[in-house]
Amino acid sequence: MKYNTRNIGIIAHVDAGKTTLTERLLYYTGMIHKIGNVDEGNTTMDKDVQEKNRGITISSAAISTQWKKDDQVCHINIIDTPGHIDFAVEVERSLRVLDSVVAVFCASSGVQPQTENVWFQAEKHGISKICFINKMDRIGADLFAVVNEIRTKLNAVPLVLQIPIGAEDHFEGIIDLISQKALYWVDENGETIVEKEIPEHYRPEAGEYRLQLMETLAGSDEAFFEAFMETEAGITEEMIVNAIRRTCHSGSLVPVLCGSAFKNKGVQPLLDAVVTYLPAPDQLPAVKAKDAGTGDAVVLERNEDETFSGLVFKVVIDKHMGKLAMLRIYSGSIRPGDAVQNVRTGENFRISRILQMHSDKTLSVEKGKAGDIVALTGIKDAKTGDSLSAYGHSVLLESITIPAPVIRVSIEPKTNAAEKSFGLVLAKIQEEDPSLVVERDSQTGETLLSGLGELHLEVTLEKIRLNHGIEINQGKPKVSYREILTETRRHREKLSKQNGGSGQFADLTFEIGPRENNEPGLEFINQIKGGVIPGEFIPYIEKGFREAMESGPIGGNPLESMKVVLLDGSTHSNDSHAQDFETAARDGFRTIGAACKPKLTEPVMQVEIQTIEDYTGVVTADINKRRGMIISIDEKSGRKIFTAEVPLASTFGYISDLRTLTSGRASISMKLSHYALVPDFMVNTLIT
Repeated sequence: MKYNTRNIGIIAHVDAGKTTLTERLLYYTGMIHKIGNVDEGNTTMDKDVQEKNRGITISSAAISTQWKKDDQVCHINIIDTPGHIDFAVEVERSLRVLDSVVAVFCASSGVQPQTENVWFQAEKHGISKICFINKMDRIGADLFAVVNEIRTKLNAVPLVLQIPIGAEDHFEGIIDLISQKALYWVDENGETIVEKEIPEHYRPEAGEYRLQLMETLAGSDEAFFEAFMETEAGITEEMIVNAIRRTCHSGSLVPVLCGSAFKNKGVQPLLDAVVTYLPAPDQLPAVKAKDAGTGDAVVLERNEDETFSGLVFKVVIDKHMGKLAMLRIYSGSIRPGDAVQNVRTGENFRISRILQMHSDKTLSVEKGKAGDIVALTGIKDAKTGDSLSAYGHSVLLESITIPAPVIRVSIEPKTNAAEKSFGLVLAKIQEEDPSLVVERDSQTGETLLSGLGELHLEVTLEKIRLNHGIEINQGKPKVSYREILTETRRHREKLSKQNGGSGQFADLTFEIGPRENNEPGLEFINQIKGGVIPGEFIPYIEKGFREAMESGPIGGNPLESMKVVLLDGSTHSNDSHAQDFETAARDGFRTIGAACKPKLTEPVMQVEIQTIEDYTGVVTADINKRRGMIISIDEKSGRKIFTAEVPLASTFGYISDLRTLTSGRASISMKLSHYALVPDFMVNTLIT
């Protein structure tokens, strides 16, 4: 009996039925013995308290199961991914290690905004896709309207393999266009499938769509085209199946199936399609990697005989087992006790255990081989995107793109007693979710938590409260403004104090102003001649000016750039000390800084917005309203891509506003670009 593997992800918009479908896939493959429901909060994949309460998937869950078709047992690794854009990193890191996806669509809602986002993420990774039109029992269900949207909105070529018998309340079963049979599910749990002849009144429609199926295949597959042109009547089921497999592997066509996961109809044929049409790991092109030492290209065959290589796509911290590194093995094999290397750190370690994930349960296995998705214990310093390789064969696999955070809040524990554990918990959640950034504001001392959206931060803070028992105060983040000087002034600063004993004396003459091109930092030029200020005092003067830059003359913001030329000075034989000159430099800056016409600068974000053409006008108007400037507008895969520069102060709430403006059909990413001058008329409003 042949044994092979499929690594599939379930992707879709929020509430299209991904988790419900996955629950049925596990039930029919024998992995679970009772069907759970999202509404009752008892599904296998959504184990987190918040996932149950909110009825959404927050983190991608992995599970392994098997499906037998004909004489072939297929091992299937399934990852159920979140549908909400705030958890885009969960989708991204899952798609990076999967070979194919089942895209789930609601039969009445069709192609929804987040479906587009995850679809194009899958396109970027070049992985095969099957579509499952779910909820055929829903009011407004229309298979062909959804198929048309897949064609127009996703720029894909759908290949309809099944048509429904009835719809909405009258959805009874499906017609398989390849076998030309009608399939009915006759018991409540959907385990018994009765195969019948196609009902008389459906035969013309079934014949029409079967011909369409073959014509679409002929248009994309040369071998099938030749056979089809020679004799349409002589086309066998096997010829159709082989052509679908080839076009699905190449991505030229996307097979479309239908059903109702909630009503337990249409799931087994989907499992058959996964096994029949989607690629096994060894059917994919060889893995392209780099030699970690030389940077040379390395090609790895996807089999057990090759050198071991794998990619850590997720880190999970388990209460009982500690740190688990979720690993996709691309080549070779590993066993417990084997020595492997983390290419990023250069450290070698021995694998303690290899686990197969069954959602929140695990099963120890004696071997992990090319194509497997497993969890490893015993890896201390693993991070998302790390390449693991055989000892002495350091190869670097393509890492995982982590989207830049777009929103941040200041946070602190409500009680001082929680302060110590608060820091440890923040470190732990960052390990598990690399799209979260924790930093300390050097000016305010606040701890700032950055994430991919308001829901993302809300869920994270709730997780800290529920899972770790720490109550948190949160505030609104402040923009870190900076200042620059725009004119040069000459100044003499004299410090002279007598305290009854040794006094204080320092005398400085200097020029202070902007650096050329406002280069960051302090440019300090010493032009003292004849030793009028001893050489050992000079570093203290520079230190005084450097410290003074931490608090600018406008609003106490750090100075981004400054130039000081030390021209002259004098000392007192008894009262002058190095610290006196440091103090004089600081005082001199405070005295003359405001006369150098300081200006306020603000962080400007580079913003990339992807949306459809219909929203070009509203997106442009909104960028202008935020004091933004559009750099370019490009087009890719039927979507408009705006690149703009927008002041950080205008970006808070941007992601929510953009969703509202575009009915959710836009995605946004931001990163810090540079600091720019704040217009004079706005300075007072920003620093009050």
